Amino acid sequence: MNPEQLKADLQQILADRQLLEHPFYRRWLAGELTMADVGAYAGQYRHFETALPGLLRELGDGLPAGPAADLVAQNLADEESNPAPHAELFEGFASAVGAPAAVQATPATAHLIATYEELIDAGSLGGLSAFVAYEMQAASIAASKADGLRRMYALDAAAVQFWEVHASMDVAHADWTIAALADLARDADGILTPARRAADAWWAFLDEREVESQALLA
Repeated sequence: MNPEQLKADLQQILADRQLLEHPFYRRWLAGELTMADVGAYAGQYRHFETALPGLLRELGDGLPAGPAADLVAQNLADEESNPAPHAELFEGFASAVGAPAAVQATPATAHLIATYEELIDAGSLGGLSAFVAYEMQAASIAASKADGLRRMYALDAAAVQFWEVHASMDVAHADWTIAALADLARDADGILTPARRAADAWWAFLDEREVESQALLA
């Protein structure tokens, strides 16, 4: 199918799931979160970041040889080594904001990871669609986070490197993922529903962070 049409279809179905519009991220960018809020967020996001290489590897294993498999392999290679393992870069951020060294996944965090696992298990098309729902927004989210962390929370370059890397890298990842999906599918059937499920799971993850943040203010 046509990649530009697919991109338009995805943008339409995700129009009310633009994560930068979520109240939690709005308060992040305005400097209204406490460092404890950001640290708690990092403690939960770490679970997804830790799970990501395995999710990509499982997705790649289920894809036939071709552009989609090549895309996932490149994303995995980036995650594990470009310019360093992203889990290590993330720890630079987590440490700077005082994230706990180990914390149990909350219900929304566990649901987010389980959603990806379920969509990958259900088929490669759905699994790849789950990734595109976030990849389409990831670059702008990462750039905004990095900017907010520097301006509002006075974090240094090492602390924001994880987000800076994704601000540039995820632009290409989103384009590649849409192209791979267009190559795999004749139409958007089988793409839009799993993409929406993944976006809903991310929104719920931020809902939970917002509720916890507001509880600390009470």
